[in-house]
Amino acid sequence: MDPTPFLCGNAFAGNDKVPYPRASIHDTFRLPFDTWMQAQLPATVRLEIAGDAREIEIAYQTETEDLGYRGDGAGRTFALWRFLKPVSEEKAVLGEGRARLSMGSDTDHRAIVYLPEGMRPRVLDVTPIGGSIESAEPRKKWVCYGDSIAEGWIASAPAMAWPAIVAREHALDVVNMGYAGSARGEIVTAEHIAGLPADVISITHGTNCWTRIPHSVEQMRANTDAFLNVVRQGHPQTPILVASPIIRPDGEETANKLGATLGDLRAAMEDAVRARIDAGDTALQLIEGLPLVAPEQLGDGIHPNDDGHIALARALGPVLQEMAA
Repeated sequence: MDPTPFLCGNAFAGNDKVPYPRASIHDTFRLPFDTWMQAQLPATVRLEIAGDAREIEIAYQTETEDLGYRGDGAGRTFALWRFLKPVSEEKAVLGEGRARLSMGSDTDHRAIVYLPEGMRPRVLDVTPIGGSIESAEPRKKWVCYGDSIAEGWIASAPAMAWPAIVAREHALDVVNMGYAGSARGEIVTAEHIAGLPADVISITHGTNCWTRIPHSVEQMRANTDAFLNVVRQGHPQTPILVASPIIRPDGEETANKLGATLGDLRAAMEDAVRARIDAGDTALQLIEGLPLVAPEQLGDGIHPNDDGHIALARALGPVLQEMAA
């Protein structure tokens, strides 16, 4: 069967080279190079399937076995979850292959199949075995913008990234626009968000504004306001949740080249959001990021481990669900 009706999280048109881009291919020359490199990875692109089939067989093709810094956490398997529980999993191979997964017995709930996203897969066909399948009912659409933390670094598997957890537990259709090493509030990305359908939007960047391309406090405040301004041009009433950066011990009190600590940039981002709320944006909400993840929940001193991703999901998920209602 054509996999297209089952694919979720692929909001932008792809091509043979990049089947599931997470940014517009038409803007590759306007985007920062690091953003486009990460946008080619299908983070949180998945299959969502209803039906009573006993098993499904997925024909696919993968492009690489080099998963980079994330290692196996970037995904080497097709993993099927149903009713918030893992049901079956099969290791992916390099090149063309077929994965056969049990659908479990809980046919009242949709099956969600997470892809081996780090291997850059393309799903070619989905075949039901011992029953039938159909596309699952649409859910409220959530556009999730952020950096490596939203992309899933360094969760143990794609299913354990906080956006995947929130989407699974709160019945949201997530479009993951998390770009590792990038996501500094680029206006081109704000334009992309403005052009996508969304019932709720989250914005959770900031760390890379301290280190990758240093921002000043004034720049961070102005850029946050500009980013929200452009998003609002496409979504004048859509609920937007902004969460400022989580803790990063090496940056909290260390100034970058422009004299700003991560703590300074976090405060500037929060100030910009509060100013918009005070000016009358009642569909905008702020959550302070500093207390959301404890230092011991950072697997490498920067990115959350599984406990950290769960902590983010528990803090942000109920808010996003309520805002999308």
